[in-house]
Amino acid sequence: MSWFQLDPQSIAARARAAGSSVPSLGASVVRGMLGFTVVSVAGFVPWAVFGQWFHRQAGEAGMYAACAVVFLGLTAPLLHRLIIGPGSMSRFYKVFCPAFAAYSVAWIVGWMTLHGHLGSIAGLLSGTVVMACMLVAAFDALRVVLKVFLALFVLNSIGYFVGGLSEAAFIKEYPLYAKLSWGVFYGLGLGAGLGLAFHFCQERARKLLAGG
Repeated sequence: MSWFQLDPQSIAARARAAGSSVPSLGASVVRGMLGFTVVSVAGFVPWAVFGQWFHRQAGEAGMYAACAVVFLGLTAPLLHRLIIGPGSMSRFYKVFCPAFAAYSVAWIVGWMTLHGHLGSIAGLLSGTVVMACMLVAAFDALRVVLKVFLALFVLNSIGYFVGGLSEAAFIKEYPLYAKLSWGVFYGLGLGAGLGLAFHFCQERARKLLAGG
């Protein structure tokens, strides 16, 4: 059972009635990368710019929660077209907000439990497992769960760790730039993963629209 009428039959019916265009795989990946990079840079601002204040007033968990709120608020306006057909904005919020919130909680728990590279890996792994499961459930696409998980985990991990290397390389001379550069690479990585994930989740809807 899908969530929010995101099953293949409902998506295809809405798209046919509205004459909606169907984004290609490449278009979905590019939209995900560009849109989520903008979101990611904004989402890193609470840490990069206001990190010391948050540590004093709300602690590390409070700072990460603030970052998550920014991500949740800005993602749908830039990425909702990853969902085929009309009504994509509200449906994107409904499916992405709980999925990203669960991802964030899992990541924060993993990081704060282990810290360092082990904490990062634990957070990325647990977070993307939760997100992948929630996305495929929403789209009634359980048979592509492995593809969705791999897209999210591999690309998210690449962006995250390349961003970490960039931050480490510039942190002494250009601390603000260094931290925001992490946001750029993280956004490119997870954004590409989201573009692929939403494309995979709607494979059956595409086949229905193509008459298959």
